[in-house]
Amino acid sequence: MSKLKAYWDSQSLFGKIVMAIALPIFAIVAGIEHLIARMTGATYNEVNIIVYYLVIPLSWTLMLDYITKMPFLTPLLTSAWIVFIWKDKMKFRNRCDWAFGKSVDFLLWFKKIGWNYIVSSVIICVVIPVFVYIELIYAIINLN
Repeated sequence: MSKLKAYWDSQSLFGKIVMAIALPIFAIVAGIEHLIARMTGATYNEVNIIVYYLVIPLSWTLMLDYITKMPFLTPLLTSAWIVFIWKDKMKFRNRCDWAFGKSVDFLLWFKKIGWNYIVSSVIICVVIPVFVYIELIYAIINLN
């Protein structure tokens, strides 16, 4: 019996419903990242790190700086990325591989509460960012 079938059989009805929802979302997001990687010549790990550690946080800091009318967070994030890129002689690809591995370790930690890698990826990397965007956009709309 395959590991996936064994996992599926071990799940409750609720667990199966969560997986049935999370799996296509995970497949779509990972598929888009793989497509971007192929189109740009980057690796999947590089694309993932750039999206989740630069593009998404940068968009949040820009919105927060706009809301607070204090351009503080965006330069801080930019400085952090400069340190990330030029901290030592490690190549960007190797640094992204290292950071991706740490991200996987973090997502696997959620097994302690019953989430597998796919479910934790969707909740942490899709659902929570969507809620943050909703809140930030709502705050920007209500500024005026």
